[in-house]
Amino acid sequence: MITEIGIVAGEIWHYLDGHGKSSLSDIIKGIDKPKDIALMSIGWLAREGHVIVEKEGRDYKVQLRSK
Repeated sequence: MITEIGIVAGEIWHYLDGHGKSSLSDIIKGIDKPKDIALMSIGWLAREGHVIVEKEGRDYKVQLRSK
């Protein structure tokens, strides 16, 4: 499971690199992975300091942290 979460985290990073700040729903649709794995992967990226997650309205937006 950890390997799958890491692989999906990489896909999310690449998605955000190409699309910029995106909603959770757009990310999940864009990478075409199960929602639970995508959410765990975003949590991993957030914990590692690679992404910023902010609540906007009824959804959350995710963006890569600039260096």
